[in-house]
Amino acid sequence: MYSIGFDIGSSSVKAALVEKDTGKVISVVKKPDDEMTIKSLNNGWAEQDPFLWWEYVCQSSKELIKKTGANPNDILTIGIAYQMHGLVIVDENLKPLRDSIIWCDSRAVEIGEKAFNELGESHCKEYLYNSPANFTASKLKWVMENEPEIYKKIYKFMLPGDFIALMFSGTIQSTPSGLSEGILWDFKNKSIANSVLEKYKISNKLVPEIVPTFSVQALVNQNGAESSGLAVGTKITYRAGDQPNNALALAVLNPGQVAATGGTSGVVYGVTKSKNIKEMTRINSFAHVTYNNNNQILGKLLNINGAGIQYSWLKKILRIDSYELMNEMSEEIPIGCDNLQVFPFGNGSERIFENKILDSNFKNINFNIHSPGHMCRATLEGIAFSFNYGIDILKNDGLEINVLKVGNDNLFKSKVFTKTLACLIDSPIERYNTTGAVGSARASSVDENSINDLSDKISNQDFVDSTISENRDLYLKAYINWKNNLEILIKNK
Repeated sequence: MYSIGFDIGSSSVKAALVEKDTGKVISVVKKPDDEMTIKSLNNGWAEQDPFLWWEYVCQSSKELIKKTGANPNDILTIGIAYQMHGLVIVDENLKPLRDSIIWCDSRAVEIGEKAFNELGESHCKEYLYNSPANFTASKLKWVMENEPEIYKKIYKFMLPGDFIALMFSGTIQSTPSGLSEGILWDFKNKSIANSVLEKYKISNKLVPEIVPTFSVQALVNQNGAESSGLAVGTKITYRAGDQPNNALALAVLNPGQVAATGGTSGVVYGVTKSKNIKEMTRINSFAHVTYNNNNQILGKLLNINGAGIQYSWLKKILRIDSYELMNEMSEEIPIGCDNLQVFPFGNGSERIFENKILDSNFKNINFNIHSPGHMCRATLEGIAFSFNYGIDILKNDGLEINVLKVGNDNLFKSKVFTKTLACLIDSPIERYNTTGAVGSARASSVDENSINDLSDKISNQDFVDSTISENRDLYLKAYINWKNNLEILIKNK
């Protein structure tokens, strides 16, 4: 018997088939082969067609069935992980009214800042654990103000993973964890954040049905089965934002354990029981996947928009065939990159800088010294430096970091990037051969009372290696130099 998991990213959709009882990975596929398009009609905007996600979900599930020979009737549960903070709105016929405004879209920054000022810092700390900022609720308010004819037709709003579950089942639902990532959850009252809805004049009739993260949420209907190749009646039993799900996939379950991803954006996510909220406008505290009314576990999240996308951009500009070659070139360059510095913030407003837009910057380029290898290493160092800058903010908010756990993909395949970050945080970085899709598949086969059972499966099956701190003084010297110039950039914006 099997479970299937999906991870709906902004670059691709990944799907995994695992044995339900053992968690053993049978196969993983990724769609499309390259990357999905992000539409940017104006500076700072980012949109995607929700049906594009569904198309690749269906392609990937059918490919897994064909590739493995699995009987669809033996696939018992579905788990869904998805890009956080996105907005999908549908009409009464359950059809999207517009493209999704996704996570890296910064059009609602001013709306969120105004709501934060009017609600008040003390209210936001006590009830929301966050500023409304540029998240799902603020994006919905933007639609109300700028696309009123579309807004009038809205039947329900939802997050990207909720849309995929809708396409499978015809049912519109969300979770406390999901709603918290849109700043739509009231932690004090353990309910929908009515103060935000009232501030934005959003009717609570637009809110989806709320279901637990781990539960039989819905069943695949006939249309979902015909499109995906899965069987009618297959249970959807888990959904979560990609970062909380990634933490679960890496067995980040206890304080001191922290997860990180280095894809298009960079994210650090640590689990805590602390309600200490100091850095509310620069990082976020969300309801973790294990959160419920009796167990209020939080995930503290730091996001850096300009991370892997900077490396991807450089690959295109330099016309280098592969990231592997770029990584090899970077290893030939000394620590500190002969003073070439990169500030990888060219992907919209950065929350760690109070939503300022710094843009991407190269500093100290010397035509007689610096080569494409220098540019590769400087980019990897610059992204690692930005991670460390953010981790210092998390530590100031009370998060402990004893070990950083990561997947064996994207930026963490680079020895330069991983070593730089391990030395700066002075903690080991453990790599695991897992993905968000594998995590969501495994999570779909457990309930909230048996989540800890996943830890042994993950450690025994997925551990790859550990990178430890060495030659730390050299990395710290390069970081301090970089940080000094970053502060100049921030001051001038």
